[in-house]
Amino acid sequence: MTAQSFLEHLFKSALAEVGANKCLAGNLPEAPRGKTVVVGAGKAAAAMARQIESQWQGELSGLVVTRYGHAVPCTRIEVVEAAHPVPDAAGQDAAHRILQLVRGLDSEDLVLCLMSGGGSSLLSMAPPGLTLDDKQAVNRALLKSGAAIGEINCVRKHLSAIKGGLISDVPGDDPAVIASGPTLPDTTTCDDALAILAKYAIPVSTAVRDHLESGRGETPKPGDERFASHSFRVVASAKDALEAAAAAVSASITPHILSDRVEGEARDVARIQAELALRIAEQGKPFARPCVLLSGGETTVTLRGKGRGGRNTEFLLSLAIALGGHERIHALACDTDGIDGSENNAGAICGPDTLKRAAVLGLDAQAMLDDNDAYGFFGALGDLVTIGPTLTNVNDFRAILIL
Repeated sequence: MTAQSFLEHLFKSALAEVGANKCLAGNLPEAPRGKTVVVGAGKAAAAMARQIESQWQGELSGLVVTRYGHAVPCTRIEVVEAAHPVPDAAGQDAAHRILQLVRGLDSEDLVLCLMSGGGSSLLSMAPPGLTLDDKQAVNRALLKSGAAIGEINCVRKHLSAIKGGLISDVPGDDPAVIASGPTLPDTTTCDDALAILAKYAIPVSTAVRDHLESGRGETPKPGDERFASHSFRVVASAKDALEAAAAAVSASITPHILSDRVEGEARDVARIQAELALRIAEQGKPFARPCVLLSGGETTVTLRGKGRGGRNTEFLLSLAIALGGHERIHALACDTDGIDGSENNAGAICGPDTLKRAAVLGLDAQAMLDDNDAYGFFGALGDLVTIGPTLTNVNDFRAILIL
């Protein structure tokens, strides 16, 4: 098995562990005496809905919203596609319809809310006084700013009339942050949202600022009696994916899980992990060779250039530059939803010859990193990992192999 095929094998093993068909098994509640209504949002929402249909006995109806291209056939639960990461009218209409579906239910009925990564923008409803355009403008600015996912979702919750078993795409698996926690009380405030907007110098309309400063965007807090009968369960996480990858490693190679909740600028995280990999390759410290370093979480990218690329390809390009073509080190970085940022690839792969092959093609690795054009770099080399939507989402998957 080549180094590339080995790394791809680990990624596929991680994806298999967190797929809807596996993670929902044994995690469903008993059927109620009344009706069961399924609602939800996220990149895995349709896949989870189909699994509910295959396992559920009795009456079943509902609606889930997923990203364009992530729908799967369902017979009793309607599937709507909408935009991600910036919300659109289709997602807003679906959010209104979901609220209508759960109104009028009583204590003998059951609502199964299936949330996964991506649900925050897919389940979007502007509160009175704000428009979809307001929400879109703030979302676009936050996505370019380098803000962490928890910060982005704090702002989203306070600009929404609907947010704040889960598939987690947030570091630490905080259920109040996954898809902006639409079924959970919220500990953050309008003041927190305003502070985040100020921290990243996000321009906002007068309507948005008035909404937050007046407190009209405040969310339900812990202790609210409306959550008394609520329960939740995280059915798949980055930790599950990394442990599955570690279990798939051959006996001759030792896996080391660094963390399932890595955050920070993608290029900075890459330099830190490159330094560790080089120490191992040259000194055998703190781990002996051969080994593979595994990590997850959600890095960020502050857009300064005009290129194309997501956080995983940016991580990998920065890593390749820092490694300098070391002959013992290979790496893969991919998003577990199959879409790295807004491009069509999950991520990319690099090896000892990456920088040499790039030089032959006239590619300046550092200049392309400065332009946020990691997609263009690895695309020119034919080293993008393209697998299409995986119908799950537990954030980043990174594997660095040191032989």
